[in-house]
Amino acid sequence: MQLYYHPVSPYVRKVLIVAEENGLGERVDRVMTDTLDEALRTVTPLSKIPALKLDDGTVLYDSRVICEYLDALGTGALIPADGAARWPVRLLEALGDGICDAALRIVMEGRRAEDNRHADVIARQEQAVRAGLAEAERLLRDGRFSLGEAALACAIGYLEFRLPAFEWRGAHPALAAWYEAALRRPSVAKTAMKPA
Repeated sequence: MQLYYHPVSPYVRKVLIVAEENGLGERVDRVMTDTLDEALRTVTPLSKIPALKLDDGTVLYDSRVICEYLDALGTGALIPADGAARWPVRLLEALGDGICDAALRIVMEGRRAEDNRHADVIARQEQAVRAGLAEAERLLRDGRFSLGEAALACAIGYLEFRLPAFEWRGAHPALAAWYEAALRRPSVAKTAMKPA
């Protein structure tokens, strides 16, 4: 399998955590790219990462689809099959991805020329991140690590990597403590974001 990736994508990191948790990390060959690489469009029509090219040539895209595939290929430990156990995991994953989406919008808006930045967009996205973190703290379940917790760890990791001045820990001490513990998990530690 070939994973088209970028080392500072939180969505790629989520996929890599799932691969590691399922014992598939060594089976995933990494092809570094970015969304501006036109060659990526020959792999996936959306020209987005992550994209996973299977050995038979099939290409999966979107981190949610790739994570589902890898978890099914592996032990299946991160995504419960049962509806009652499954939906809280998928909800927490959606929340983590949503926090990432909002943080990414803040980063992208911050890259615009100062006279062309939209303060209202930044404020709305910061509000979404803060509300998302509050909801995450409410939803966390002690001792469990599923795809939802992986997505949340990736979201917080991205927030701290790209927006280090964004203060969130003081308002969410239980979430901060959970995150510190999550950082010690081998799959999370091994996939830490590093500058490209």
